[in-house]
Amino acid sequence: MGKLIHFVHQSLDGFIEGPNGEFDWPRMGPELSAYSQELSSGDKVFLYGRVVWDMMSAYWPKAEEHSEHEHDLAFAPIWRAAPKVVVSRTLEKAAWNTRVISENAVGELTALKESGATLLLFGGSALASHLTRHGVIDEYQIFVHPVILGGGKPVFQQDHRTGLELTETRTFDSEVVLLRHRRTAAQS
Repeated sequence: MGKLIHFVHQSLDGFIEGPNGEFDWPRMGPELSAYSQELSSGDKVFLYGRVVWDMMSAYWPKAEEHSEHEHDLAFAPIWRAAPKVVVSRTLEKAAWNTRVISENAVGELTALKESGATLLLFGGSALASHLTRHGVIDEYQIFVHPVILGGGKPVFQQDHRTGLELTETRTFDSEVVLLRHRRTAAQS
């Protein structure tokens, strides 16, 4: 059985983007970058909602043209090679080894997990909340960055309680804290 991991960067005050959609604040130091590359390499399927997909597909195919940051240069080929799934009601097709799911995301993603796939959901509060509500996410890896954004898009748009168990905390580059949780047995 595979699993679905929610991998997300957030501000100290719980936002994944600033009030104007800013995502220029995550600090990808060497330790966090190495961890991110290790987690995302191998036989992983990258999972996105349409909004995050638009941001990722606009940047990663040609990241080397936009950046000289070591993380970007190392992650770009991983991103291009990885199989990807986008959950969207409006997107019909996508490039870069990407499958679009428009209906029954819960069923299709559960079937992928049952086939042994490990899926990495990158960001996306609406999709993360939907999949949490349906018990599809197995593990949450929340990276808390040392910034207060003062508003924006929250990590979760929950309308119900979900019990979690803390399984790990870790500090990267003396500034970013990983809070790793899994669903409690009652939520499985």
